[in-house]
Amino acid sequence: MRRPRITPALAALAATAALSLITGCSTGDGKSPFERSGSSAPGKEGSKGGSPSSAPSASESAAPKKGSAKVVSMLTTKLRSPWGVAPLPGGDLLVSSRDTGKIFKISADSGKQTELGSVPGVSPAGEGGLLGLAVSSDFGADHMVYAYFTTDSDNRIVRMVYDDKRPSGDQLGAPDTIFKGIPKGSIHNGGRIAFGPDKMLYAGTGESGERGLAQDMDSFGGKILRMTPDGEPAHGNPSANSVVYSLGHRNVQGLAWDAQKRLWASEFGQDTWDELNLIRPGKNYGWPEVEGKAGKKGFVDPVEQWKPKDASPSGIAFAKGSIWMAGLRGERLWRIPLRGTKPVAAPQAFLTGKYGRLRSVVATDDGGLWLVTSNTDGRGDPGKEDDRILRLDIS
Repeated sequence: MRRPRITPALAALAATAALSLITGCSTGDGKSPFERSGSSAPGKEGSKGGSPSSAPSASESAAPKKGSAKVVSMLTTKLRSPWGVAPLPGGDLLVSSRDTGKIFKISADSGKQTELGSVPGVSPAGEGGLLGLAVSSDFGADHMVYAYFTTDSDNRIVRMVYDDKRPSGDQLGAPDTIFKGIPKGSIHNGGRIAFGPDKMLYAGTGESGERGLAQDMDSFGGKILRMTPDGEPAHGNPSANSVVYSLGHRNVQGLAWDAQKRLWASEFGQDTWDELNLIRPGKNYGWPEVEGKAGKKGFVDPVEQWKPKDASPSGIAFAKGSIWMAGLRGERLWRIPLRGTKPVAAPQAFLTGKYGRLRSVVATDDGGLWLVTSNTDGRGDPGKEDDRILRLDIS
């Protein structure tokens, strides 16, 4: 693992970002620090290493203004502090336990739980612990499982070989650290990781309670990171020697791509607004200078926003033309119907208060959703079957 070095070019970006903070993140041109530095952002869809355009195409149809979400089955119960979820080829699920540091496989047919093993070095405390999971884009060949977790000193990402032929509890190989140095705290550790359509690894981080880190180009806190499967800066990033893809985030909790390969992210606000953002490379999403839709030059406004009591969003998924967003404090599942990058109607809430706190939501291959509750995380009111994974039919 080679940590991205601070080059003169990156130092110049940091200086520009600092100047932007003083002047309200604008030097008169309304551009991000990346753009003002002369660094190139990923190109339009189809270019090597690029990301798709944020503009909707003329052929994109709108999702229905009203949808539905119905729980049709309960896959499994009595999970302890579930956090990250990663579907395996074939449909089974890998689930991380934040507070125990263990990873489990859940059979999509029977709900049977099989312990893969524990991730060494996990130091659970507060909102930290074993968080996001992802499986390699080439899982059929390399059998790699990626995990984001909190240690005694930082948040980091490791990968491990998964061998289901070995006995339960001993199915994970030794961890290979691919990226470290993400700030840790008792709060705001971020933690969601996912492989994108470009086969690069994306990670949402938090500012660990030190809000200034979100605008600090020398810090990985309060950012969305984009890296190769080996943990190196990905080709086409806003700065060639940095994994930073976007900045100005408070605590990114969900990552998902729509049908046009555009990246969306959910984010905890403070006291005013939680956010759903359309992520564009090199852009600044404002924290701590702004929260929610501010219309302030130099910052990108969220596509939708909620009062924290109604959301406190965690995982998101894209299915049937809508973003589906799990709410922790809000104890509900939100549906945001889209045409391209614009909502076609106000967000619609489902399951309000019925299953408690909701942590993760994952799209299934047949157009449904898996929904994971989060009532054993120390902030919920667990029932005898918590925590659970639910199967939903949606429209």
